[in-house]
Amino acid sequence: MNWTLIVTLLFVLLFIRIFWAHVKANNAHTQAFKNLSPKDKLAVLKECLLNNPTETNLQNLADFLKEIGSDQEVQSYKPLMERQLALADRKENLEQWDRLYVEQCNWVDQIRPLEFAEGLAAKEAGNTETYIARTLEGISRLYSDQAIEEALKQLENDYPKARELLLSYLQLVEACKESGADDKSLEALRKKRDAWVEDLLTVEK
Repeated sequence: MNWTLIVTLLFVLLFIRIFWAHVKANNAHTQAFKNLSPKDKLAVLKECLLNNPTETNLQNLADFLKEIGSDQEVQSYKPLMERQLALADRKENLEQWDRLYVEQCNWVDQIRPLEFAEGLAAKEAGNTETYIARTLEGISRLYSDQAIEEALKQLENDYPKARELLLSYLQLVEACKESGADDKSLEALRKKRDAWVEDLLTVEK
């Protein structure tokens, strides 16, 4: 069982924190959404697309990317979106959902969380502490194993704890592969994931 699928089962909505409860999945025009910071808006829009593959959510993401000056295209997500709808209609098995979700996560992670740009700007300004904090926040909003692992490796030179975080994440991946899909097993994984995220966002001075 792939860790990215477990993340879905364990409600990766956690990374959007308190804002998600106030934003409808198919509506990027509510006042609650408008009040969010750009980085939280992007996180919400990406999560909406993953959980509710509609043309509206895809267009909302495209409009926002254009608004912030990004040239990232979104039309290449349509085949993945169509496959998701087809799988739902055919009630396909978990392995097929798993493979599709891995592809979706890889695609979504091409749109980098805005925290990474904030971190790099801070680093260029000589503010290493802010660079580390923003980068860790960005990592918490990634979906794919590959993207998380690569981001932690890139951070190692400036933040030694990143090596420990990477090793503990790899242990989570292994735990996922060995886990069952019953409620008790998923709850145990959720607790491990929560602990890892808490450690990730606890910046060592």
